[in-house]
Amino acid sequence: MTGEIHAHLTRVTRVYPAVAGNPPVHALGPIDLELRRGEFFAIVGPSGCGKSTCMDVLAGLAPPSEGEVSFEGNPIRGSVPDGVGAVFQEDASFPWLTVWDNAAFGLRRQGVDAAEIRRRVEYALGFMGLRDFAQAYPAQLSGGMRQRVCIARTLVLQPRLILLDEPFGALDAQTRLLMGDELLRLWRETGATVLLITHALDEAAMLSDRVGAMSARPGRFLETLETGWPRDRDSSMLEGETFGHITGRLWQLLRSESQAAMGHHPDAAQGGTRREAG
Repeated sequence: MTGEIHAHLTRVTRVYPAVAGNPPVHALGPIDLELRRGEFFAIVGPSGCGKSTCMDVLAGLAPPSEGEVSFEGNPIRGSVPDGVGAVFQEDASFPWLTVWDNAAFGLRRQGVDAAEIRRRVEYALGFMGLRDFAQAYPAQLSGGMRQRVCIARTLVLQPRLILLDEPFGALDAQTRLLMGDELLRLWRETGATVLLITHALDEAAMLSDRVGAMSARPGRFLETLETGWPRDRDSSMLEGETFGHITGRLWQLLRSESQAAMGHHPDAAQGGTRREAG
């Protein structure tokens, strides 16, 4: 798979400083990562391996301790760049606002005129199947629908790079699969580049063009797998042998790393030196 490089991490590390007498924590890297324009890339790895830290660095929410981060050829320093949108696992909807006002929130902060806000919000709510719930409040919605609200709020900003940190982690398995189908539809419709952080190997294997498997902390890429899926894909991919081969390879890579993260086989934590993603 080839294509224009949309975002780039070069020899990035992230070390959290010492706090309250505890030593510094080397959370991430060094890692190299190239996201190609329009691709769907997932990162999997054991708990605490630095997956979310990687996304925070790319989003401009946390500075790298070393290395360079860029988006569309411009360095990322200290703030979320224009054209980048993020959705997190936690329900980030505002409970005091309706679904419509939640979706419009970012546009109003940007000073977008009322007619354009209306056009974008109505499109996003229709796309996410929320039009009939426009005047409802988050407390009246299911968990999956609240995540749709958060995605709609990001979608209206028309990001060219969408960062997703465990957006469906709190949902049951069946709802996660259906939300995955919706996410793929969104990706195809917008043409955005998508980076997904997930602990679910099946989710990563189904959704992605490429999957980066990360070692135990400090997280480094062990291997990057290309799935070979067509762009027009959905959860029916789970029925084929190829899906089983991909998830099997991911687990083969991550089993010892997950044990290391749980305090077993500490030598496995050095496994990230095997192969860097590029």
